[in-house]
Amino acid sequence: MATMVARDEHAASEILRGLARHLNCLNEDNKSTRKRALDQIKRETVDKGLPSSVLQDVFSALLKPILKCLSDPMERCRETAIVVITEFIRCVPKPEDYLPYIMPCLAQRLGEKEILEPAEELRLLTVETLTLIVEVCGKNLAPYLNEMIIILQRTIVDPFPDVKRESCKCTIKFAECVPEKFHMQAESLIKPLMQTIVHQHSRVRVSVIEATGAVIQHGTGKNVDDVLSHLAQRLFDDSPQVRKAVTAVVGNWLLHMRDRYSYFHKLIPLLLSSIDDEIQEIRLLAADLWRQVGAQWEKENEDDIKDKMDFLLSPPPFYPPGVERPGLGCRELVVRNLGRLVPAITHDITDWLVSTRIRTSQLLSVLLLHAEDHSTQHLQPLLATLYRACTDTEKGVIINCLAAAKLLGTFVPPPAFLKLVLDHVTSPYSPSHPWAPLMVLAAVLGGCSKPLLKPHLEQIANSLAQPDVCQEYQQVMYLEQLLACVDVLLRQCESDCGSVSLQLLQVLVTVQSLSTEPDLSEKAIAGVQCLCKVQGLDSVIELYRQHMAQLLYWLSASVNTWSSYSPQRLQLHIIVMQSGPVIGEFISQLMPLLRSCLQPDKDPEMRMSIFTMMAKLLIDADKTLDSNGHFRDESEKFLCDIVLPNLVWHAGRTAAAVRTSALSCLLAFLHGGAITPGQLLCLEEKLRPQVLSALEEESQMGRLFACRSLSTILRLIGTSLHPEALNKIYPELLKRLDDSSEEVRSVALQALGLWLSSLTKDYSPELCAPHLQLLFQQLLLHLDDPDNLVQDQVLEILKKASSVHPSLLRSEVEAVRDQQRSPVHCDQLLQHISSLPMENTADRPE
Repeated sequence: MATMVARDEHAASEILRGLARHLNCLNEDNKSTRKRALDQIKRETVDKGLPSSVLQDVFSALLKPILKCLSDPMERCRETAIVVITEFIRCVPKPEDYLPYIMPCLAQRLGEKEILEPAEELRLLTVETLTLIVEVCGKNLAPYLNEMIIILQRTIVDPFPDVKRESCKCTIKFAECVPEKFHMQAESLIKPLMQTIVHQHSRVRVSVIEATGAVIQHGTGKNVDDVLSHLAQRLFDDSPQVRKAVTAVVGNWLLHMRDRYSYFHKLIPLLLSSIDDEIQEIRLLAADLWRQVGAQWEKENEDDIKDKMDFLLSPPPFYPPGVERPGLGCRELVVRNLGRLVPAITHDITDWLVSTRIRTSQLLSVLLLHAEDHSTQHLQPLLATLYRACTDTEKGVIINCLAAAKLLGTFVPPPAFLKLVLDHVTSPYSPSHPWAPLMVLAAVLGGCSKPLLKPHLEQIANSLAQPDVCQEYQQVMYLEQLLACVDVLLRQCESDCGSVSLQLLQVLVTVQSLSTEPDLSEKAIAGVQCLCKVQGLDSVIELYRQHMAQLLYWLSASVNTWSSYSPQRLQLHIIVMQSGPVIGEFISQLMPLLRSCLQPDKDPEMRMSIFTMMAKLLIDADKTLDSNGHFRDESEKFLCDIVLPNLVWHAGRTAAAVRTSALSCLLAFLHGGAITPGQLLCLEEKLRPQVLSALEEESQMGRLFACRSLSTILRLIGTSLHPEALNKIYPELLKRLDDSSEEVRSVALQALGLWLSSLTKDYSPELCAPHLQLLFQQLLLHLDDPDNLVQDQVLEILKKASSVHPSLLRSEVEAVRDQQRSPVHCDQLLQHISSLPMENTADRPE
C-alpha cells in the first residue's frame, strides 16, 4: 500500500514538473500563450486517463492557478478552465477536499448581482459544473449552504433559459442531498422560482415547477401559500407537460410533505382539477396519484374510520351508472375538507378568467361525486354557487355546473334540496336572473331517482304552477327552464305524473301563452303531447277533456282583474283553440267567463283579442263551441249580453276597433251556424239596428263585416222578415253603393240582391211602390257607374228586381235612358222586362 502511494506521488510530481512551464505561462499577458498553456495542461492530465489517485495530487497543485483562469479576459481560456475543473471533479476520488476553494470562487462568479460571466454558454457550463459538484459531493456541501443558495438565487433568474433549467436541476439535487440543512434557506429560493414560473419556454416552466416541488418538500412548509396560486395558474397552461408537472408535484406533496395534513384543503383541489384534464396521460396520472393519496390516508387513519370501512364499501343506491366510485380514503378526505373547499369554489366560479371558471365548475362535480350525501350540510352555499354559475356567459361553465347539480339530486335526499330550491324558485335568488333556480331545479330533478321523487311530485308541480312562478316572467330563458322542469318530471316519473297532470298542463299552457318564440311554443306543445303519452291518452283533446272544468275554474278565479296584459287572456286562447270540440262540452262554464271579460267597461285591447279568438271558433262552430249543440242554447245570451253591447257606438279609434272585432265575431257567429234561423228571427229587432248602424262605421273593415252580416241575416231569415223590417234595411245598403271601398260596394250590391230575393207575397209592390221606386232610381244611377263590373252587377240585380214591379221599373228605366253615357244596359234591361210573362209579377217567393 505504501509502495503504491509512493509510486502515485512520484508520478504526480513528474507530471507537475512537466507542467511547471505551462503553469508559469498562465500568467503571461499574451492570451494565445495562456490558451496554449491551458490546453497543454488539459492534455497532460485529464485527457491522459491517469489514475484517480494521481489526479487527486495533481489537482491539488493545479486548482488555484486554474481557478484564477475563470476570470481570464479571453473566453476560450475561461471555457478550458471550466472544462478542466469539471473533468478533475468527475475523476478525483475526493472532490470534497477542494470545496473550500471552488465554492467561494463559483459564488463570486455566479452569485453577484451583476453578471460577471458575459458568455451565456460559459454560465451554463459553470452551473453544470455546480450540479456535478452536488452529485459527487453530496452531504459534504452542507457547510456551503449559503454559497449554494446565493448562486441559485441568481442563476434561476438568469436570462439564458438553459441556465434556468440547469439551475432548477441543481436545486432539486441539492435539496435532496442536504435536507437537514436545506430547509433553513429554502425560503430564499421561492421568490426567484415564482418569477421564472411564467417564462415563455414551456421546458423552463416544467423545470421551475419540479424545483418548486423539491424546495417546498424539503423546506419548512411555511411557503406553500406563496406558491399555490402560481401552481394553480399553471393548471391552465397550454403545454400538457407543464400541467403534468404540476399534477406530479402536487400529488407528491400530498403523499410525502411533512405537514401535508395542514394543506389538504389547498392541495386537493389542484390534484382533482387534473382528473378532468383534456390529455388522457394527465388524467390517468392524477387519478393514480389521488388513489395513492386516499389509500395512504386510509391506512394512516385506519382506527378513525374502522366502522365506515365495514359498511361504506358498497355504493349508495341509484349511483350514477358508468362512474367508478372513489375509494373510501379519497371520499373521506373530500368530506372532511368540504367545508373549506366550498368557499373557494364559490369564489373561483366568478373569476374573471374563463379558463378558471371552467376548471372550477369541473372541480365542483368531482368534489360532489366524492362527498355524496355529505353535500347536504353544505347545500345552501352550494346552491348559491350553482345559481351564480348558471348565469355565466360561458356555455362550458353552465354545462359543468348542471352536471354538478345533477349529482346533488343523486345524493341529497329530495326533502332537503326541495325545501331550499323551491323557495328560491318562488322567490328568485336574483332579480336579473330569475331563471337560475329553475335551471338548477331541472338539473337536480334529473339526478333524482323515480322512487325518491314520486312522493314529492305534487309539491314540485304545485310550485311550478304558482302564478308567481309560471306567469311572472316572459324572458325566453326563464320559460325554457320552466319547460325543462316539466320535461324532466315527465321523463323521470312517467305515468306517476298523472297525479299532477293538471298542474303540468297549466304550466305548459302558460309557456305557450307567454312565448314569442316559435321554437319555444313547439317545445311546449311537444310537452303537452308527452303528458298525454305518459298517461296513455289517445290525443291532446282527451287531455283537455280530462282537465277542462278545472282549467276554466282556474281562469275564472281571476277573470275580474284581467287586462290586455294579463297572461290569463292568452291562456284562455291556448286552451280553447287546442281543445277543439272539447270546449263545446263546457259551455256552461265558458259563458260566464266570456260575459265577465267582454263587458263594455273592460280593457278594450283585451276585448278585441277575445272577440278575434271567438270569431275563429265560431266560424267552425260545429267542431268547436257547438260540438255538442250546447252553444245554441246559449246563443241568444251570447248575442244580447256579449256581442250587441260591444256594438254600441262610442267615440274614439279604440272604441271603433272594438266594434270592428265584435262585428267580425258577429259575422262568424251568423255564418258558422251557431244560431238557428228561428232564434235569429226572434232577435232580429234587437240585432238589426246595431248592424245597420255599423254600416256607417269609419273603419272599412267594420263596414265590410256589417254588410256581410246583413247578407247572412237576409240569407237565413230574409223571407221571414216583415215588409216594414225589410224597408228599413235597403236604404242603408243603398248608401254603401257610394262607399270609398270597392269591396264594400260589391258586398252591398250582393246584399241588395239577397234583399230582393227576400220579398215574398206579403210584400205588396203597390203599397211599397215608393220604396221600390227609390231603390230602382238608386240602382239605375249606378247602372251608369264608371266601373264596368259594377254596371254588370247592378244590371243583374235590376233584372231580378224586374219581377217585383215590372211597370214601375220600365218607367224608371225609360226616364233615365237618355241621360246615361251609354243606353246599352238600359236597353238590355228593357228587353228583359219585355220578355217577362205577364203573370210573373205574382210569382214571388213565399
